[in-house]
Amino acid sequence: MRIRNKLITGIALSMAAGVAAAETVTIGHFGNPTPMQVARAEAAFADATGWDIEWREFSSGTDVIAALASGDVQISELGSAPLAIASSQGVDAQLFMMAQVIGEAESLIVRNGTGIETINDLEGQRVAVPVGSTAHFSLMGALNHAGVNESDVNIINMPPDQIAAAWEQDAVDAAFVWQPVQSQIRQRGELLVGADKTAEWGNPTFDGWVVNTDFAANNPDSMAAFAATMNEANIAYTSNPAAFTPDSSSVQTIASLTGADPEQIPGILEGFVFLPLDEQATDTWLGSAADTLKGTAEFLAAAGRIDGARDDYSAFVNLEIVDSVLD
Repeated sequence: MRIRNKLITGIALSMAAGVAAAETVTIGHFGNPTPMQVARAEAAFADATGWDIEWREFSSGTDVIAALASGDVQISELGSAPLAIASSQGVDAQLFMMAQVIGEAESLIVRNGTGIETINDLEGQRVAVPVGSTAHFSLMGALNHAGVNESDVNIINMPPDQIAAAWEQDAVDAAFVWQPVQSQIRQRGELLVGADKTAEWGNPTFDGWVVNTDFAANNPDSMAAFAATMNEANIAYTSNPAAFTPDSSSVQTIASLTGADPEQIPGILEGFVFLPLDEQATDTWLGSAADTLKGTAEFLAAAGRIDGARDDYSAFVNLEIVDSVLD
């Protein structure tokens, strides 16, 4: 009830402020088939914040980092590994809430007929992945766990749509990729390992929502309303996932916005973990996010993906927004 009351207050304040003129805010996302798409379709975020929202879809974390650095977007979805890269480079982006914890929604798929049965079998094979993404981080973790040198694998940098096309042409042997492309290529492949397993091996991944520091400071009520609206969208699913059937209006809406197959969306949703805000606020998640980013950066630095890790990543985590929703 406290979250709902805060949301109502935020809506009232935002609507009052928006009578004169709505601020145009560009928000980046990955087009994942997740519950937030329903709220987006219903203009719930615009109604709650008072913003005139331009939603911009990105295919990779590196593109998001560039947009954040240039100021082209104020808020965006961003994976934990790209966020660690961006933070290490000093890009102005603060994690303020989790979008979803990644499980089998990102997985290593091997193409039928390649003979790949273990991670060690990837040596000498063509493995596609969006380099610099959470999927890439998970792939590196899987190789490290199996004792396979990254240099012994032919890793090909591809965005998801190109992975799907290459798969149809037998141009790659395996791919670590997210939904909905993952479901598409699994029609001619098998899941070898998911991000849930690589997390158990010491490489946890999540998608988070990040915001420009000054923008967050200048828009505290609207930011709280945005977070509360996202939370309600997720709870609409987690409180009754059985209602998200292929023919339900929610799934049909998600399919229309993302291009995902309605028949596959219920299974895709099961591959994510959507955390309520009160759980996100604990030391397990946002409370330890700075340490998680540091650990991710140290791994990436050891693998030669970035020059080095910072001593402290706390400046890149904003705890005030979620706390203000829960107060």
